[in-house]
This record gives sequence, structure tokens and C-alpha cells, in this order.
Amino acid sequence: MSKQEVSIFWFRRDLRLEDNVGLYQALQSKFPVIPLFIFDDAILDSLPKNDARVGFIHVSLSKINTQLQEIASSLLVKKGKTIDVWKALIEEFEVKEVFFNKDYEPYALQRDTVICELLETNKTMAYSFKDQVIFEEKEITKADGLPYTVYTPFKNKWLEKYKSMAPVQEYDTAAHFSNFHKNRFAFPTLKQIGFEESNIKVKPHNLKFIANYQDIRDFPALDKTSYLSPHLRFGTVSVRKLVNWAFHKNDVFLSELIWREFFMQILFSFPKVVTQNFKAAYDGIQWRNNEEDFKRWCSGTTGYPMVDAGMRQLNETGYMHNRVRMVVASFLIKHLMIQWQWGEAYFAEKLLDYDMSANVGNWQWAAGTGCDAAPYFRVFNPEIQQKKFDEKGIYIRKWIKEFDLGYGKPMVEHAMARDRAIATYKAGILK
Repeated sequence: MSKQEVSIFWFRRDLRLEDNVGLYQALQSKFPVIPLFIFDDAILDSLPKNDARVGFIHVSLSKINTQLQEIASSLLVKKGKTIDVWKALIEEFEVKEVFFNKDYEPYALQRDTVICELLETNKTMAYSFKDQVIFEEKEITKADGLPYTVYTPFKNKWLEKYKSMAPVQEYDTAAHFSNFHKNRFAFPTLKQIGFEESNIKVKPHNLKFIANYQDIRDFPALDKTSYLSPHLRFGTVSVRKLVNWAFHKNDVFLSELIWREFFMQILFSFPKVVTQNFKAAYDGIQWRNNEEDFKRWCSGTTGYPMVDAGMRQLNETGYMHNRVRMVVASFLIKHLMIQWQWGEAYFAEKLLDYDMSANVGNWQWAAGTGCDAAPYFRVFNPEIQQKKFDEKGIYIRKWIKEFDLGYGKPMVEHAMARDRAIATYKAGILK
């Protein structure tokens, strides 16, 4: 019996049907399109069984599947080693074409190379597309073709290029939904994938505060952030729609989206930054790396209310306000002299919006070891940060229930820690 000829669209960091470049292109195929998602064992095996991000992916896929069922189609969800899943699909179907959107992280690039080699061996055409960014890889470079390593000129070039084409094209995938493969694949439960519900949930995104974003973004007690970051990370929103909208709404908010692409370009061009300092001159710094100090930082028991509130918010919700992220990162690195990789790994475990390029980029920014980073002698004073951005202690009291009952003493004195950090950096920076 001959196998059915099909095309496959492979969902990854683009969990939506609307304005999805790779999906739009797939639906132009002359073969019916099977929409596919793979729960990759190489990623899942290192996660706790109640990982909230897996739950969010599952919920997002369920929404896609419901939409597809309305047009007599459905989502094919598989779990296993990616290469094994693709081998099985090739056995089951006559896979003529595969479409997917690019992912720029080191593991994803390696995975995609292996899968494309398999597809080529099978004489299956593979097509990849830019979807999660406005500009990718080498689209924003200096005059000599080298990548920017300083944000402001990158931003200026980015804006110049965007303005020349604004608005960026959005893709009407719904106009071609008739080309989805007509089938009812069984949609697995979270338990069948080997996971369970988490008490931590991804919040809906909210753009109603963006008009005066620059005036409110640094005050965590206001709770007037967009909550967009997990949705951008997993692609439940279109970056094209968002940027086309933000361009006319708020320059500061748009700049945050450009920072996201800057860090993605840095990761793509300099993959060593995942584990190593961008500035090799900082490799000689002698870190304390005290495990007990690290545990106190993780648990939010340092005695510095702004730091502790931030860490408790992270541990309880998977979120942390951006201003507070800078404070807690600076504290770990500069006050406790614990290298940034420890903090980066903890954030990677806990953050709902964990995105490798941004996480690594921001931690190296705080450490002074990254591109266009804060200078090493900039040491945030957590008490001053608290007075500036949470003067009435509203944010702190929300997360530190015992705050008014006599809060603990700081584990390290600020002035001493600052002097120690600056001296250690000076001694360790290679000439």
C-alpha cells in the first residue's frame, strides 16, 4: 500500500497559527500539510516533572489543536528523541517537504543540521524561515560585515533598516487553512508526556500600559508590565505584529524588543558566551563561589529586602521584575563574588521567560564581562535601589511576609562588599 504524500510544518518556538512565516509557506505546498510538534527528550529529560514551561507549551498546543479541529484537521504531537521521531514519520508518510522556522540557539542549530541531513538522505526538501525576529544573523552588521558588539549603533542600524520597510510584512495564514491535512490525531495529555500540572502559570500578556512605559517600568509595586516575555519566547505572539504596533506607540518599549534581537545576534555570532565571558580579559577574576552564600541568595534570605523579594517572587511565580533582576544579579556577582554562570543557571531553571540569548546577555551585562556591559565598578546598592523604586515597601511586603516583624540582618555589609568587588576585579582583569 502506497504511503500518503504530505508536507510537514514543524512547530518549535512559534506556537501560533496566525502570522507564522514557515506555516504560511508550508500551506502553499501542493501536498497536504501535517502540523507537527515534538516534545524533545534532549530538552525534557533535564526538567522537573512539574515544569511550568512544559505546561504552558502543552496549553498553547491544545489551543492550536482546537483551532485546527474547527477545520477538520489536528496537530500531530510526538515525544522522544527528535531524530527517532523523524525517522518514524518518514516510515509512516511519504514526506515530500518539511517547513520550519529558524532557531538560533546552539543546540537547535546542531539538531536542525542533523534532521536536515536525514531529510536530504530521504530526498525530502527542507525549508527554513525567519520568524522569531525582525532581523536575523547577518542582516544588521557594521560596514565591514562584522557583527555589532555595542547596542546603540546596532539599534540605530536596526531602526534605519526597519524604517525603510515599515511596516514589516505580516502573513495571512488563515487564507490557506484549506491545505491542512485532514486527520484527527490523538492529542496527548500532559501526563501522557510524562509531566504534571504546575501551580505556576504563564500570565496573559497585557499591552494597555505601554503608552507611558518609560515612566512606570522601573517600579515593581505597580505591576504594570506587559508580561510579554514568555509569549515572545514560545512564539504565541507574532514579533512582526508587535514591532509594527510598538513602533507607533513607545520608543522605549521598542528599544527593549531591539535589545532582544541584539542579544540573539551576539549568541549566534559568538556562541562561546553561553558559558564563557565575552571579554576574555575577565577570565582571571578570582571568584569566592561560596555555596552557602549562593543558597541564601537562591532562597531569598540575604537580609537585603529588594534582593530577597525578587528571589521569592521568582521562586513562587517564575517571574521577576526587570529592575529587580538587575539588583539581584549585581548582588550575587558583586556583593557575594559568585560568578555569573551560577546565577544564569538558576534563572534558566526558574524563569518562565527563559531565553538563552537574553539570559546570558543580561547576566554578562551585570557582571561587566559581556559586550556593551555595565562597567565592573558599577555596584548597585540594594538599599538605595529599594528607596528609589519601592520607597513605600509595597513590593517588598508582598513577597516578604515577615518584613514588618523584624527582618534579618544583611549577610554582607554593602561598603565592604563594594570595595572587595572592585579590588578583586582590578586584580583579576588581564592586561
